Amino acid sequence: MTIDTKDMLNSILESISRIDYIKPESIPNIPLYMDQVTTFMDAQLASSKRYAEDKILTKTMINNYAKNDLLPPPQKKKYSKEHLLTLIFIYYFKNFLSITDIQALLGPITDKYFSGDGELTLTDIYNEVFHLEKEQIEVLKQDVIQRYELSQDTFADAGEEDREFLKTFSFICMLSFDVYVKKQIIEKLVDQLPKREKK
Repeated sequence: MTIDTKDMLNSILESISRIDYIKPESIPNIPLYMDQVTTFMDAQLASSKRYAEDKILTKTMINNYAKNDLLPPPQKKKYSKEHLLTLIFIYYFKNFLSITDIQALLGPITDKYFSGDGELTLTDIYNEVFHLEKEQIEVLKQDVIQRYELSQDTFADAGEEDREFLKTFSFICMLSFDVYVKKQIIEKLVDQLPKREKK
């Protein structure tokens, strides 16, 4: 099996460069019905899909988030800009955190900032966090390149037929270890958050 790892790396780096986020000004300032929410999220986050047929959010998911106290309930079946911002956070967190951890993390944020009555709003928090993440793109690309180069030095004694696959396996393992360690750190930080009072 031949894998063109150089092309694979270039493809990965290009996809990292294209990482973007939904700008708050792109979110409609009028409340949306459920179908409009799922259509909006699907269009805005289409580039993050693995397969074209993947769904970003479904009605069932959104209803479950509201039932599990991850998302404040809609007002008259309509979702505000704050609902959409919260859904974006949930969308990213659900890839590596449990529902309980997301509740512990987002609960205090929605309790305090969802209404938008204070000096700091959910939009302010969203902008601050995503601005920081955007700055990390180049750092992330350099980290991926370094791990790729390390993986290319592995399995030098393997047979030619297996060497490329094993190098790719090594690269995946190094990336996976990084994800595993960071997930452990995130879970420890979530466990140290003050316990939220049940509503």
